[in-house]
Amino acid sequence: MAQAVNGVVAAGRGAKVTVETILVPDPGPGEALVKVQACGVCHTDLHYREGGINDEFPFLLGHEAAGVVEAVGDGVTDLEPGDFVILNWRAVCGSCRSCLRGRPQYCFNTHNAAQPMTLQDGTPLSPALGIGAFAEKTLVHSGQCTKVNPKAPAEVAGLLGCGVMAGIGAAINTGGVTRGDSVAVLGCGGVGDAAIAGARLAGARTIIAVDLEDTKLRWAERFGATHTINAREQDVVEAIRALTEGNGADVVIDAVGRPETFRQAFYARDHAGLAVLVGVPTPDMELELPLIDVFSRGGAVKSSWYGDCLPSRDFPMLIDLYLQGRLDLGAFVSETIGLGDVEKAFEDMHHGRVLRSVVVL
Repeated sequence: MAQAVNGVVAAGRGAKVTVETILVPDPGPGEALVKVQACGVCHTDLHYREGGINDEFPFLLGHEAAGVVEAVGDGVTDLEPGDFVILNWRAVCGSCRSCLRGRPQYCFNTHNAAQPMTLQDGTPLSPALGIGAFAEKTLVHSGQCTKVNPKAPAEVAGLLGCGVMAGIGAAINTGGVTRGDSVAVLGCGGVGDAAIAGARLAGARTIIAVDLEDTKLRWAERFGATHTINAREQDVVEAIRALTEGNGADVVIDAVGRPETFRQAFYARDHAGLAVLVGVPTPDMELELPLIDVFSRGGAVKSSWYGDCLPSRDFPMLIDLYLQGRLDLGAFVSETIGLGDVEKAFEDMHHGRVLRSVVVL
């Protein structure tokens, strides 16, 4: 029997979100019902509200979450009620060509729950990234639940469900940062600061943070930036070169996702260096680069989708690092809020007043 719970719904493009009563079905085959304990407010949720992802309104927002499994459907053998889990939007299929080639982090046939959650009148909801976790309970595919050590507080564990994992993974998984490397990160919001934290974990010697706001640059120093550049005051490419013996950084990570910032990333890397795009561009953006520069500078450019993570591998490891005091996930949490505060959290995020607001249920 479906359960009635409160959830945050975006009814139409640009409309303010509201807290509505939603109906969550009992889990069917391969599904899990999760009691959400905490969910971070991510830029992707705002993109959904603004219609920047698609037009499949109404949306049940929220996806960066942790909670406890309440029930599982038929055929689920690796979860049971009471398990503490981080929700992920990459429930790999195991059978597509990427999975069969041993590259499940590139799976393009990921699983979601088959049954829809609905409004009280039966209107189906589109859950953000197949999760919909700005709600007291949500229905997901069992593969979207990754068990981790329950000693970690939900408000920090859930951050690995999206932004923090994207940034750390951009540095470690996609960028391959290793000891002694020089790294520059463009954009010091949640994803960029996570990339800085990932570079520090990997042993980078020089970590350069770039942003337009001094407040964000101070945040970046907390996560391990050794140098900062205010892009309003300095030429970004020249400043990065000046901090790397005139060469450019080994790895430059664009956590903004605009043509102008990716051009900076491309030219601020060393010869044969790597430029990584983890910031999400809009569909209308286009990048123009002289092809001779692409050829003559060598190296590579890569996109980093969800930090090229594999949740079953990466989430438990990063939670263990947090519990060992080696990864300060708590530093990402600017405030904890309720379901009714999500609209204000969007405004604060848009104006750069918070690093991460986290809904606690």
